[in-house]
Amino acid sequence: MGSTPEYGRRDLIKRAAAIGLISVPAMSALSACASGGDGDGGKQVDKGKKSEKNPLAVNEKAALEVVIFDGGFGQQYAKDAEAEYRKAFPDAQVKHSATQEIQTQLQPRFNGGTPPDLIDNSGAKQMDMGTLVGKNQLTDLTALLDAPSYDDPARKVRDTLRPGVVEMGQFEGKETWILYYAYTVYGVWYSKTNLQKLDAQYPETWDEMLKVCEAAKKKGIAGWTYAGKYPYYVPFSLYPFIAKIGGVEVLKRIDNLEPNAWKDPAVKAAFEAYYELYKKGYILQGSPGLTHIDSQTAWNQGKALFLPNGSWVENEAKKTTPQDFRMAVGAPSSLDRNSDKMPFGTLWASGGEPFIVPKNARNPQGGMELLRVMLGKKSSQNFIKSVSSLTSLNGGTEGLTLPPGLASSQEALDKAGKNVVNPRLQDWYVALQKEKIGVAAIGEMMAGRLTPDEAITKIQRFADETAKDDSVKKYRHK
Repeated sequence: MGSTPEYGRRDLIKRAAAIGLISVPAMSALSACASGGDGDGGKQVDKGKKSEKNPLAVNEKAALEVVIFDGGFGQQYAKDAEAEYRKAFPDAQVKHSATQEIQTQLQPRFNGGTPPDLIDNSGAKQMDMGTLVGKNQLTDLTALLDAPSYDDPARKVRDTLRPGVVEMGQFEGKETWILYYAYTVYGVWYSKTNLQKLDAQYPETWDEMLKVCEAAKKKGIAGWTYAGKYPYYVPFSLYPFIAKIGGVEVLKRIDNLEPNAWKDPAVKAAFEAYYELYKKGYILQGSPGLTHIDSQTAWNQGKALFLPNGSWVENEAKKTTPQDFRMAVGAPSSLDRNSDKMPFGTLWASGGEPFIVPKNARNPQGGMELLRVMLGKKSSQNFIKSVSSLTSLNGGTEGLTLPPGLASSQEALDKAGKNVVNPRLQDWYVALQKEKIGVAAIGEMMAGRLTPDEAITKIQRFADETAKDDSVKKYRHK
């Protein structure tokens, strides 16, 4: 279940993502390159007989093809769920494959009308969600959501999911196009052990954050590090910081590409606070050149105290994490407890690992049924235990002993309560979020090559260009 340095679990903003989540816009150069599939133009199999044990009317003999992103979560969890599927449908062949080249391998099959039945559309080479939805290439998953849940026929699948998961899969209208299987908690990650060595606790205010960083600096330790080669990791803590300061409406205006949304005072205050980390020398030297794996390793080695990241980091970094590290996640510190619009504990948490059933899948009922299996308690807890990540099944952790980082994630969610934000920029406008805002602006600011004002001006220009680009489908908060 390890990941490679080049395409680890999250070379993305949403990746994160996750969205998760990073995607690359669908490449038109692949349009004429149809390959794979069964050569029948994607003709769908006949439905099976609907019953209490088969609520989605799966054809019991139809083959099922599944493609999984082989990143930080690996693929064993999916294979285990497929084994459960085969128990229910012993006459069905299940073809499983895994890749980090999701777009490269699958876009031609979408364009040729022969896509797989279920896809974990994740990783650095993910297909662009907005494009797939805009081109009507996905199956509406409402039938899955309204089906009886795997463990309790009296409850619908939708009623077993964590808050916000269904909405994340919606773009316009009531249709749900994506089912996010993992549930990611984003924030400022740290080691309780390393803070304790400084006689410090996680700083609940920004003034306290600066004091802890200064104390660390005096001992030759950096306050922060980050994935400088992929600086779209920085928003994992920066965006909820903005919401905490100015309220969730600030993020919604940003998501909606509204004029001057980035010029909100809350954005300026948050950017200036992060820039102060650079100006005071609190960022690990060389961070702008680090990959996500490099930054996580340096953090594990105690070279820096704080790291903006998502909850997949516990599994992805486990090879270099000391046994006594006591990994934990913190919500953004309060900039000003008296004027911040949201309380301490506000954080970004959302669905990750986006699963889709293509519209032209041969066996869409089978694809949805496998998702129903995965959202059962057995498969969900298998995922949690195997890869140290929560799933979108609400209450799926009952009876489990969680590792430190995951336990901290659950505690952070409990503390946040209703104060959970979910910026949609990372899945609505991937190119804008990743390369423009992340790399060309925030990355440049964190490296000291742009001031906060310059970064904000640049980002607003990028957002305005996207808003005026008729080739980019637009989405808005309801």
